[in-house]
Amino acid sequence: MYAVIKTGGKQYKVAPNDEIYVEKLRVDEGKELDIKEVVAAHNGKEFTFDPEKLQEVCVKAKVLKNGRAKKMTVFTYKPKKNQKRKMGHRQEYTKLQILAIEGV
Repeated sequence: MYAVIKTGGKQYKVAPNDEIYVEKLRVDEGKELDIKEVVAAHNGKEFTFDPEKLQEVCVKAKVLKNGRAKKMTVFTYKPKKNQKRKMGHRQEYTKLQILAIEGV
């Protein structure tokens, strides 16, 4: 059994007991949340794409951690113009553990 969920502008294939990193969610650590935006679901026999059937499907997840990734260095330049710029970026994330897929 697995489902394809949409969160943070990206899609993730999840199954029970999976741990995934998604874009930062405004949920405290240790709390549970329901993800209603399910794009597709598979129950072992059939694959469902129908939006009316997918409204009943819900993915339960638990927030394990909110954090920031390692720093990335971004360096841009224009040759022969003596124009350079060095920046850093740390992406915020939420680590989720998928508990169950209900309604499939």
